[in-house]
Amino acid sequence: MAKKNTPQDPQPSLDSSSKIEAIKNLIFGENIEQYDSQFDTLKKEIDKRKKELEHYIDEVRNELMQSIDSLSTDVNIRITDLEDNLQAKTNALSEEKLDRKTLGKLLIDLGEKISS
Repeated sequence: MAKKNTPQDPQPSLDSSSKIEAIKNLIFGENIEQYDSQFDTLKKEIDKRKKELEHYIDEVRNELMQSIDSLSTDVNIRITDLEDNLQAKTNALSEEKLDRKTLGKLLIDLGEKISS
C-alpha cells in the first residue's frame, strides 16, 4: 500500500511575541518589571527635558529676532544721520569753495595791483 500525503495535525505553537516573553522571563525573571519601570521613568524624563529644550530654543529665537529688529532699526537711523551729516558738509564745502575761474581772476587782479 502506498502512503498518502496527509497533512499532519498542527501542534499548538507559541507565536513569536509569546516566545520573546518566555525568553525575557527566563533571562530577567522577576526583575523585568523593575527594568520596564526604570525605562518608562527614563523615557518620561527625556521627554520632559526635550520639551524644556524646545521651549528654551523658542525663547532664544524670539529674543534673537527682537535683537535683530532693534539692531536693524538702529543701523537705519545711524545711516540716515550719516547721510544727513554728509549732505550738510557737502553743502558747506560748496558754499566755501571758489571755482578756478574766480580764483584765477582774483590772482591776476592781485598781480596787476602789485606790479603797478
